[in-house]
Amino acid sequence: MMRWPAATLQALGPLTVLALAIAACGSATGDGGGAGGPATGADEPGGEIRMARATWDTGFMQAAIYQQLLDELGYDVTDPAEETREPVTFYPALARGELDLWVNGWFPLHEPFLRGELVTGQQISEPIEPVGTQVPAGAIQGYLVDRETAEELDLTSMEDFTRPEVIEAFDDGDGVVELLGCNDGWGCNLAIEDHIESLAWGESVEQVVGDYIELIAEAEQRIAAGEPTLFYTWTPNWTVDVLVPGEDVVWLESPALPDEDDPTSVEGLTGCAGSDPCDLGWVVNDIRAVANADILEDNPPVRRLLEAVEIPLADIAAQNARMNAAEEYTEDDIRADARDWIDANRDLVDEWLATARG
Repeated sequence: MMRWPAATLQALGPLTVLALAIAACGSATGDGGGAGGPATGADEPGGEIRMARATWDTGFMQAAIYQQLLDELGYDVTDPAEETREPVTFYPALARGELDLWVNGWFPLHEPFLRGELVTGQQISEPIEPVGTQVPAGAIQGYLVDRETAEELDLTSMEDFTRPEVIEAFDDGDGVVELLGCNDGWGCNLAIEDHIESLAWGESVEQVVGDYIELIAEAEQRIAAGEPTLFYTWTPNWTVDVLVPGEDVVWLESPALPDEDDPTSVEGLTGCAGSDPCDLGWVVNDIRAVANADILEDNPPVRRLLEAVEIPLADIAAQNARMNAAEEYTEDDIRADARDWIDANRDLVDEWLATARG
């Protein structure tokens, strides 16, 4: 299980402390913080589900699939596109009962958002719960570098960024290697900072924080221009179709955080510059739904549906590739992708809905 230093928890502090203080006063319930909410205490589906989604577009279709499944089950589900959130704002809103659900949880990456610190310094759990496993052990993360530079400098690991000649090759004049990273407020942003703070290679590396789509566009431009380029990505993600591991870029191995106990190696990873299995230094994540705990307790059909749904990684990757290749991709297109996926898996979906209805 990934453990996080105090600096990371402090980065979460103001919002988390506020959410926990409110929870301590007894207002973090499934129907608090806003109008509506599902009918409580009933095994019959019905009522409103206030749903959000994450800001990374690689999870948009899955959010739409769950929305449509809950609609079929008998709930009135708000459009998750209207509550597109960073984790750092979603989880406190979920704890306060202002939102009920999203399906873009990454675990263990998002575990810090499940707990917080009161003003007294006491660590307590948030009234929220991951439920079901949408994609089991299918979400890998790590650092990549352009293949040309990797071959020229014999780069296989992030530890190579302790070598003076490697730092010099990537240095743009300030003596530091730029790592194109994540949006502020994403779990990966915090994890990268922990790596930089805790691992030896971090002494020469700084994370460039910004809009992820723009950062990847910058990575594309740099690599096309023959410039040494280091960046972070994850799968499922359209980035690996734009910058293909083994062709345009390679995965670099990395040590894990010193107190990491869970495995961080991936077998048969295409484009790994190191060994097989490839030790990326990141725990392979499960993608999961996360809901307000009271909503799950009061509405068993919601829990049963979330526990049943599983979406193949290959289907997500295929939709991500289509989305990235399109000149324009609208919310209607995303909803249509979700409908098409449900139609193509109708027998399985009907089993899930029957299970949810009990």
